[in-house]
Amino acid sequence: MSDKKKTSTGIDMDTIRQLAELLRDTELTEIELDLDDMHLRLAREHPPQQVLAQVPAAPVAAGAGAPPAATPAPETKAEEAPAADPASHPGVVRAPMVGTAYRAPAPGAEPFVEVGQEVKEGQTLLIIEAMKTMNQIPAPRSGVVKAILVEDGQPVEFDEPLLIIE
Repeated sequence: MSDKKKTSTGIDMDTIRQLAELLRDTELTEIELDLDDMHLRLAREHPPQQVLAQVPAAPVAAGAGAPPAATPAPETKAEEAPAADPASHPGVVRAPMVGTAYRAPAPGAEPFVEVGQEVKEGQTLLIIEAMKTMNQIPAPRSGVVKAILVEDGQPVEFDEPLLIIE
């Protein structure tokens, strides 16, 4: 008889510890196992990341006391700055799985959708590669693509906002 401690579900604690270490040591945020009559799910949250922006120094004017020249604000595309909080937008389409998002069916091909394009329910918006399987992400409703929140080849988490359809 084994002297390993087991949980009420019959899995030994060493296995759970090994899975937790795997989560800690990799970029994974979740591991889920289904073994016979047992289901085990381990998940962790990423710590919040600080984003530091470099602010350019103000240009020095030639004459003393002269006001510095105004610098124009950088332009932003609709794809980059859709709304204050895209996650709370009623038209947000979320990632149904963890993987890598691709906006086109193949490298160099035209993207499935662009901002401003009208889409129909069920139309492919993008694909998410998970475990070497390409999963088409269909439009949950018809509408116009207002914002695309992911870049081609970007890793995505489960439930992460992908794009907005209004």
